[in-house]
Amino acid sequence: MKKIKYTLIIFLLLFSTKEIAAQKDTIAQQRTARKMLRQGNELYQKKQFTDASVAYQKALGSNSNYDKAAYNLGNAFYQNNNFKEAIPQYELTAKTAKDKFTKAEAYHNIGNAMMESKNYQGAVDAYKNSLRNNPNDDETRYNLAVAQKLLDKQNQQNKDDKNKDNKDQDKKDKDDKNKDKNKDNKDGEDKDKKDEDKDKDGKGDNDKDKNQDPKQDDKKNQQKPKPQQGKMTPQQIKQLLESLNNEEKKTQKKMNAKKAQGKKVKQEKDW
Repeated sequence: MKKIKYTLIIFLLLFSTKEIAAQKDTIAQQRTARKMLRQGNELYQKKQFTDASVAYQKALGSNSNYDKAAYNLGNAFYQNNNFKEAIPQYELTAKTAKDKFTKAEAYHNIGNAMMESKNYQGAVDAYKNSLRNNPNDDETRYNLAVAQKLLDKQNQQNKDDKNKDNKDQDKKDKDDKNKDKNKDNKDGEDKDKKDEDKDKDGKGDNDKDKNQDPKQDDKKNQQKPKPQQGKMTPQQIKQLLESLNNEEKKTQKKMNAKKAQGKKVKQEKDW
């Protein structure tokens, strides 16, 4: 039983020693954090913002929840125009700060950094959060009005740009459509021209045939089959023979008349 008591006493002593050591480490880190914060503030007052940001980062390395170090680091980044890097530091302060005034200041600076980055929607939201924590801050209220005006102007510009892009796209589509239509018309004209040229070529071939050697034409004509004579009916043959016979009689009568004119007419004496 005594052995168990001794074991418990030793365990409690070891645990207490570790807890005391951890507390000492925490206290040491907090002291280091405060020391680096003061060093950063001195550099910040001298406008050595880059060196000041290094000191603040060391302070946060010793105590990650050190609100003042985070807030001042955001200010150092802001002064160096590193607005995007400053915003997360202000957000950390706004999240961890216990009093509303500190939260309002953090949101106010977030709005300022957003304004510098031309993120007007983010600036409007940040200033509104700042006023929720400190409604009496006239400077924040003024900045909110400016941010809202710039946001409206930005939205209108985006709307105009979108309409312009749509008009340009419609014009491009219309031009492409007209281009295709003109292309179709041109293709049709080219086809008609080709057909016309083809007809001219055919006419030229005919003219070429006219200029060929006549002997070749005779040869071609000789090669053509002769038309066959039509057959006559018996009636047509009879009529033809009668016609020939009548012509022959007429011819014979004319010949006899000529012979008679050549002879002297014998006259009878009138006694």
